[in-house]
Amino acid sequence: MTETTNKASEISPDPSRKNVILLALSLALAMSGVAIIGTVSPLAGYMLAADKSLATVPLALQMVFVMISTIPASMLMRRIGRRAGFIVGQGIGLTAGVICVTAIHQGSFVLFAVGSALIGSHNAFWQYYRFAAAETATAAFRSRAISLVMGGGVVAAIFGPELAKFSRDLLAPLTFAGSYAAIGALCIATVALLAFIDIPKPEAQELKDTGRPLTEIGRQPTFVVAVLSAMVGMAVMALVMTATPIAMMVSGHEVEDAAFVIQWHLLGMFVPSFFTGHLIQRFGVLNIILVGVLLNLACVGVNLSGVEVLQFWGSLVLLGVGWNFMFIGGTSLLTETYHPAERAKVQAFNDFLVFGLVTVGSFSSGVVLHAFGWEAVNYAVIAPVLIAFAAAVWLRLVQHPAAAND
Repeated sequence: MTETTNKASEISPDPSRKNVILLALSLALAMSGVAIIGTVSPLAGYMLAADKSLATVPLALQMVFVMISTIPASMLMRRIGRRAGFIVGQGIGLTAGVICVTAIHQGSFVLFAVGSALIGSHNAFWQYYRFAAAETATAAFRSRAISLVMGGGVVAAIFGPELAKFSRDLLAPLTFAGSYAAIGALCIATVALLAFIDIPKPEAQELKDTGRPLTEIGRQPTFVVAVLSAMVGMAVMALVMTATPIAMMVSGHEVEDAAFVIQWHLLGMFVPSFFTGHLIQRFGVLNIILVGVLLNLACVGVNLSGVEVLQFWGSLVLLGVGWNFMFIGGTSLLTETYHPAERAKVQAFNDFLVFGLVTVGSFSSGVVLHAFGWEAVNYAVIAPVLIAFAAAVWLRLVQHPAAAND
């Protein structure tokens, strides 16, 4: 019996590897949608708004709704499972796309804002792809599974901006309506992929057991460093990246130069994902987080050295790789802090904090840049980055992570 079981396990496919491929492709489609929205939302808002100062409100609402939807999304998936939850998220995205197309057809800024807010809720669901990849992976493969799923962003970095340009006039003469129709098409394609992921639903006992209180879990040194790494990495990236195109325009560079820099930044964010997991396994997650912190500091140094295109390009590539190491490192570290019954609330709390700080960073970026200048934007990130560095060093010295799954 044992020999037969062993042979069966040898020939049965590893669901974690299939899940990684499907989730990476799903993330590629999701991030392509982000590229479309980031390109056209301010322009569509400007076109529809009677008061042009409100043009970026729909994009701001999208970011706010990512933050406030992270907890409901995680709790829903705890009840109905990852696959069903992800499909619900795509349904919200499809609905949002239809609403935005209708808003553009009717010339309604308010309806466009509603659709944009729903896009934010849709985005909150697919943020959990990285955790879903870890849930069927072995401990040895977990960090690589998270990293490889994030590698799907490479596809979006290359093709997302092109899709934005292609879809802009797809439903002409309704400018930008085609872009939101493309969002709906991406959601439909993603549902087709998600139908094949293999992540078991939570068992009845797991649903009854909520595990330790969140306050107890949150006191673990490993939890503190994991959340801090992801929060700081994401917020610093949002703050600097959002301000960069404006800083380039003020410095006399062309729109094409800014697009070139942002595209390389996206490649810097996602290309390292193909080996970040391996680096974590070889050198340890804390060392990778520390390298990410140093890369963020190097980004600041390059930005403060001048305002030529080459300097903007170099700093944004460093920023992208630094984000990758801090975000994937923080996510990997977080998986060590909770039992299976606790993962929904821990992941939800983590993402609420991460995207809450991202929202603050994105909103404050333009304010700081306008009031104090480009150098002030860069000086503003030094303190939080140093705090993340100190926390990771502290955990190395303490060196007794919770290891909740042991």
